[in-house]
Amino acid sequence: MATKTPDVEAAAPPPKSKKMLILMLVGVLVLALVGGGGWIYLSKKQAAELDEEGGDEVAAEVVQPQGPPTYLPLDNMVVNLADPGGERVAQIGVTLEVTDAHAMDAVKAYLPSIRSDILLLVSQRTADDLLKREGKEQLAADIKSAAAKYFGAAASAGKKEGGKKKDKAAQHGDGDNPIRGVLFSSFIVQ
Repeated sequence: MATKTPDVEAAAPPPKSKKMLILMLVGVLVLALVGGGGWIYLSKKQAAELDEEGGDEVAAEVVQPQGPPTYLPLDNMVVNLADPGGERVAQIGVTLEVTDAHAMDAVKAYLPSIRSDILLLVSQRTADDLLKREGKEQLAADIKSAAAKYFGAAASAGKKEGGKKKDKAAQHGDGDNPIRGVLFSSFIVQ
């Protein structure tokens, strides 16, 4: 009988390991369900917050194709500023970020006019305006808005909304405006 006892004892542990395996699988399943439910809850909560903040504008940004950036550098420009006495000048380098390589050809067709508008916009500023970050950001928005008129885009592309808050559609480009952004490669005020 001594030989049957080890067989009976050997048969007893497998049911315990099956119970442990089932408990572990149930635990993993519960964790997966709780994690999935939490993710769905947070997604709905975030979507509700975006709707409250103007999610329509954010949705318009997501729809826009975002390929690799295409840049069109312009030659550096030296401009007299609108300071009293007329002794201050600014030397700026502007690079236009366009939607794609095809749009670059459309922008190049209007480049002399866009460059002229940039010179006129800079010449209306004072050194104090251009030395501040807000002044540079406003100049970039105004350049984008001025360039938009050549492509049938809304003229309000770079204007401010509500005093201090910029229009999100203006920051990410309009439907007709191939210029996505205005970057400064150099900015010297003397």
